[in-house]
Amino acid sequence: MGKILAYSGIMQDQEVSWMPSYGPEMRGGTANVTVILSDERISSPYLNIYDTAIILNQQSMDKFENNVKPGGVLIYDPNGITHHPTRTDISIYSIEGTRLASEMGNKKIFNMVVLGGFLKIKPILEIENIIEGLKKSLSERYHHLIPMNKEAIAMGMENIIPYTVEDQVVM
Repeated sequence: MGKILAYSGIMQDQEVSWMPSYGPEMRGGTANVTVILSDERISSPYLNIYDTAIILNQQSMDKFENNVKPGGVLIYDPNGITHHPTRTDISIYSIEGTRLASEMGNKKIFNMVVLGGFLKIKPILEIENIIEGLKKSLSERYHHLIPMNKEAIAMGMENIIPYTVEDQVVM
């Protein structure tokens, strides 16, 4: 998803920084990527505080929830989350990307469902540029899957919902 956002930003003539962290974290910790899209020159690719965080597991929630700036946005998939976000100074959205991708018949499009939800909340990139970014990210032999990815983006746009701390059920 981060690579697609980065390519899409380039297609849209934005300044882009893409910093993946997919090393040993993939074997049980958090894997993450920082993407910066800007109309102005980017002074540093390193961030300690984020405008938006997309969180897909509990370890990432624990690590990154508090790094969203006040007034920022946190988007998360509740699947596997045991401690839901508790901040009241940010906008929080929930998207069941895991479930929706499964219902669409391909769990691999999970990230496109979540990306669609993000684009609904933060329409910073045009869908045409997202598709071009997807083409750059995918090997040409997988380009036949682009229509399904477009459907997944649309599904995410339709299914992201606001979440408030009061929504939590306390047992």
